[in-house]
Amino acid sequence: MAATWPSALVAPEAVAAQLLGVLWLVPVTTGPWGAAAIAAASSEETIKCEDLKLGQYICKDPKINNATQEPVNCTNYTAHVPCFPAPNITCKDFGGNETHFTGNEVGFLKPISCRNVNGYSYKVAVALSLFLGWLGADRFYLGYPALGLLKFCTVGFCGIGSLIDFILISMQIVGPSDGSSYIIDYYGTRLTRLSITNETFRKTQLYP
Repeated sequence: MAATWPSALVAPEAVAAQLLGVLWLVPVTTGPWGAAAIAAASSEETIKCEDLKLGQYICKDPKINNATQEPVNCTNYTAHVPCFPAPNITCKDFGGNETHFTGNEVGFLKPISCRNVNGYSYKVAVALSLFLGWLGADRFYLGYPALGLLKFCTVGFCGIGSLIDFILISMQIVGPSDGSSYIIDYYGTRLTRLSITNETFRKTQLYP
């Protein structure tokens, strides 16, 4: 005799079907935004788009000028890239208008640092210093005619000055005379000088 389920109970097949239906209806957020869109959507406070947290927006890479290897809109050592808030985020745009974004609209422009260049190539300077440094070609190229002439007359200070200049130029310690920066590939290897000034905070070292 086959056993029958009581009317108050639900067959296991029915329970499994209900669970499968629930899981099927649960929305899943995918794509480059990830869980940031869900977290941002739960926030009811309207803030400026510039104040969004990291991960709640995506910024495009800057458009690089092939001649200068710097962002095309670089002005006063600062450039701007467009940033797109994640879908379902509501924030205030440029004009202070409250906007509900879908992920395809520009919410704000993020400032990034850039450098002032004036046509002096780092690769050319290093090559001149290596092969023609004893003639002062590197100093002439960088805008130091007096030192270039002195190196030319002394054959690179008997080779010692040429070696020193090659090290200084390779380490980017000696740059163009006008104070500009070398033209170096934007995504290449660059040296960043770190210095301590009155505006720099120096963290106290804690020793055990």
